This record gives sequence, structure tokens and C-alpha cells, in this order.
Amino acid sequence: MRGFIIMTDSCCDLSKEYIYANNIPFAMLPFSYNDREYLDDLGQSLSQKQFFDDLRAGALPNTSQANSEHFYNMFKSAAELGKDIIYIGVSSGLSGTYNSANIAKDTILEEFPSIFIYIVDVLTASLGQGLMVRKAVDMKNEGHTVEQIVHEIEKNIQNLNTYITVQDLNFLKRGGRISNVAATLGMVLHIKPILTINHEGRVIPLIKVRGRKKSITKLAEIVKEKIKNSETQTIAICHADCYAEAVRLKEEILGNVKVKEVIINYIGPVVGRFSGPGALAVFFIGECRQHHVIDI
Repeated sequence: MRGFIIMTDSCCDLSKEYIYANNIPFAMLPFSYNDREYLDDLGQSLSQKQFFDDLRAGALPNTSQANSEHFYNMFKSAAELGKDIIYIGVSSGLSGTYNSANIAKDTILEEFPSIFIYIVDVLTASLGQGLMVRKAVDMKNEGHTVEQIVHEIEKNIQNLNTYITVQDLNFLKRGGRISNVAATLGMVLHIKPILTINHEGRVIPLIKVRGRKKSITKLAEIVKEKIKNSETQTIAICHADCYAEAVRLKEEILGNVKVKEVIINYIGPVVGRFSGPGALAVFFIGECRQHHVIDI
């Protein structure tokens, strides 16, 4: 069996320690603010905490997709070794990065026609994407083939649940997720919406909750209601510089549901630019994704 390499991008929000320990090449998405340009390298050149402190101070970042040249170079390094590729990428409903990867794939296959490149759009981001990367790594270590890994991930995509709450509605407003009126009214009434990512990989508002504490409790309730085969699962929580509340969410979940493992990590700058400081998200395998939009 020919060898293969698992790849991803920086939107996976896995820790740099995990990425490097498992030799996972990743595309670094660019972002910029305060007249400086960065590549999202999982907090190595700019810590996630510093990024969110800068947002609190009024920074307004711009983000971009990883370009096709970046993917070409990443894919070529594997192709030259005669290895196949699984790239597990950020949702095509959130970023054009998926298109960049496909452009690079077409070019590489012209040069290396015997190589197989599988581009898997997991239709979510952050640690939901990260969970699928971890699944691929575990299966590879267990001796599964490329085809088996891709099939297993694709089989679970529509059951990969993402639920998010935010602290500051202004960031949703800037990202076009809610209207100016809804943001203003929500802040006055202390509304903390619960959002999800639908079957197309796009963020949609789901539930209105009043108050931060209730929004965290609601996330835990959703996990209890919708998770499947919990005792076999690793679930993921990511946070935008609110670790104590991420731990509180973990404790509330574990008070009602028995799971194999809970991982907690920062939301990175590319995803965090849209969520803002104080965002919390939880990811798990459960019922099919919800698709209904509500008016907030």
C-alpha cells in the first residue's frame, strides 16, 4: 500500500503541539490589521490571546483564503515523495480556501498523474474540522487505507454538529450575520444567540437566549439532546479567550453526558475575526445538522 499524508489548514484550530507531533502539513490562512500582515500559524508568531486583546482594543482584521500557490507547494512536497494526500479543509460555505485547494490539485495531477488527492470539505471550521483531522490521524495509525478514512469522514459530515454562542453581537453585525437593528436590540436585551453551521457549511442563527450563563447552559443542553454514542466520542470546545467559561461548559456537559474525552483550545484569528472575543463553540457527532434560520 502506498503511503499517504494527512493535511489541513489553520482554521482547524488544533494546537500546534498536536499538529507538529503528528507531522500534519497545514495551509496558513492570511490576515491583517493595524497595518501588519500575518499568516495564521496556530499562534506561533502572534498568540491567540494577543489577537483577541487587540480586537477588544478596536482592531478590525481582514482575512483572506489560502491561495492556490500555497496549496500547490504543500501538495507537491508530498507528490514528489510518491505519497497520496488527504486534505481536510475549512467549510466551502465560509471560505474560498476549498476552491484554492482544488485549483492546486488539478495542477499537481497534471504533473503527477499517479498520485491521488482527496479534498474533504467538512462543512464546518475550527475544532469541528479539527475533530475530523484527529479522526483521520487515529485511523491512519490503526492501519486504515486512504479510501477507508475518506469514506468514514464523509459519512459523518452531516452529523458533525457545531453550536456557537458569542459575547459581542457587533462582530456578527460586521460579518453580515445579523442586522444593525438586531445587534443593537440584542445588546440592550442581553441576548446571546446560539448559532449553528447548516448542511451547506454556513453559519445561521438558531436560538435566542438571554444572558451569558444561560447561553452556556443551553450549549450543554444541546449536546445532551443531540449527541449520539457519547461514550465513544471525543468532543471539542473552542473559545475566544474565555478559557474559564470553556471549562464551565465542559463541566456542565460532563454533568449530563459521559464522553470519551473533551479537548479545549483557542479559536484562531481567521475564525475569531467573525466571532469576536468571548465566543464559545462546541462540536460533536450527533443528529443530522439543523437547517432552520430564525430572525434575531
